[in-house]
Amino acid sequence: MLPTNKIISREEAHQIAEQLHEAKQPIVFTNGCFDLLHRGHIELLHFAKEQGKVLFVGLNSDSSVQRLKGTRRPINSQDDRAAILAAIEYVDYVVIFYEDTPFELIAVIQPDVLVKGGDYEPHEIVGRDIVEGRGGKVLVFPLINGFSSTQLLKKLMNNF
Repeated sequence: MLPTNKIISREEAHQIAEQLHEAKQPIVFTNGCFDLLHRGHIELLHFAKEQGKVLFVGLNSDSSVQRLKGTRRPINSQDDRAAILAAIEYVDYVVIFYEDTPFELIAVIQPDVLVKGGDYEPHEIVGRDIVEGRGGKVLVFPLINGFSSTQLLKKLMNNF
């Protein structure tokens, strides 16, 4: 059985984050759909974890993935995606969010470091104002060529 104790609610994330802030433990946040997990995702999570003590991963819900990527997505359910993320050693907590962006979740957690993949320009990163407003930093992890869920799906479709 995969560990599910890392999958927490927004309220639990708030409580844990408050305790971490009081203890001066640096919090890192990243987010995404993580639909078809691939090496690029793992590299991003590893990089993010290296930036602080505790890594929170905001996971788009099924409904938000559909709004962002279309009705044929996600391939894997939010519960399955959350369980897979929770099994990764770099990930401390997974929080599913239902909005189109993680802005509200970032406002609740107040991370010290915000990490996004290289398909975003720094000025496009949601929550940047929150993190930088409290003296934190926003980092862009460079994309790793050849690793993309969308590319994987296209490759799969072309092979059938």
